[in-house]
Amino acid sequence: LEVPGVSVGVIVDGQEHYAYTGVTSVENPLPVDETTLFQFGSTGKTYTATAVMRLVEQGKVDLDAPVRTYVPELVLKDEDVAAKVTVLQLLNHTAGWEGDLFEDTGAGDDALERYVARMATIEQVSPLGSTVSYNNASLSLAGRLIEKVTGTTYEQAIVDLVLEPLGMKDTLFFLADITARRFVVGHNRAEDGTISIASPWTMHRGNTPAGGISATSRDQIAWARLHLGDGKAADGTQFLSKENLLRMQQPTADMAGSALGDAVGIGWLLSEKGGVQVVAHGGTTHGQHSAFALVPERNFGVSSMTNCGPNGPVFNKALVDWAMEHYLGVVAAEPEPLRLSEAELAPYTGHFETIAATVDITAVDGRLAAKVGMKAEAAAASGEDPTEQPPMSLAILAGEPDRYVIDEGDAKGMRGFFTRGADGTVDGVNLGGRLATRV
Repeated sequence: LEVPGVSVGVIVDGQEHYAYTGVTSVENPLPVDETTLFQFGSTGKTYTATAVMRLVEQGKVDLDAPVRTYVPELVLKDEDVAAKVTVLQLLNHTAGWEGDLFEDTGAGDDALERYVARMATIEQVSPLGSTVSYNNASLSLAGRLIEKVTGTTYEQAIVDLVLEPLGMKDTLFFLADITARRFVVGHNRAEDGTISIASPWTMHRGNTPAGGISATSRDQIAWARLHLGDGKAADGTQFLSKENLLRMQQPTADMAGSALGDAVGIGWLLSEKGGVQVVAHGGTTHGQHSAFALVPERNFGVSSMTNCGPNGPVFNKALVDWAMEHYLGVVAAEPEPLRLSEAELAPYTGHFETIAATVDITAVDGRLAAKVGMKAEAAAASGEDPTEQPPMSLAILAGEPDRYVIDEGDAKGMRGFFTRGADGTVDGVNLGGRLATRV
């Protein structure tokens, strides 16, 4: 799959297994080993959520309280939403505003404060609490909430609340710390197969609570061990009550049919696979891609971190599927796609947009062809490769109107759904977990 470097960890019945291969960079190749740091992207959202849950246990945060209880300066375009949005709605992606706000608000300790001020300019896409749409901005706001409650920076709060109590010394934030260690750089693969370095290496500091942390596989498996256990740290101290740990893994918002799974817990993405519940959250940064999945009822967890896109997600999915079948005998059922007439597909066609991307959907040979493009401003701000990708093939599912599966290509098997307005017409498409609205 032409992935330069891979780091994998598995925990099953308390036993840990690791595998490392490849190199850190095609330009400055060093072997990937047990000490190598990868960016694991949005798995970091579960660190933010877990820190909030520790503050809940300490009586400092109420999940059902308005965010303004803790961040009174919050201003949004929709004042009613700003007044009513709760802490939980930040952690389960139901706030409803544009989520992919990637903007450099500086590297100083005020980066999150400035990021939250910038949120006053983003649009409300769906009514508060009405639907799940993946939301990076919400997690940055949750990071600012942590800062306000603890009186320190987000990074120091995560060290104090999470990393230090768990002994996770190989989980790092800042480039100055990471470059003193062995670390991978991200890569992108062009259509002609050429692999090149992805730049910039680092995420903007204002996006860190949504996914700006790096770690080794051993620390990722330490994270898995915590969330598979009874809430105790390795030294036996009670890090989080078992009740609250399990609460994080229970559905708080439904998203059946989404690429992200069937429901959202508190920070976690939940789905059913082969008769077992999967608690998961992978991530993507600049040319680095990770997968992280737990099966609590079988005491199983797997982490896979790679450093090239779009190959990395394909490798990670194949690795997780293999591990679940190899260790647990769990295999997901395949959905039944339909081939429909042009007239039957017509309601789903059109032009849709998010804050960062455009989606043009047409009917082709009984399927829907979705051509996704990243807006130039978003590509520049996020550092993502804006190279145009071939259209994805979306097939409507048998017995499930408005739900689809991608039936070929790198994203094969990814699910999603269309939304309808009050008049019954299709007004949005949930693609990759994000809601794009009709324009």
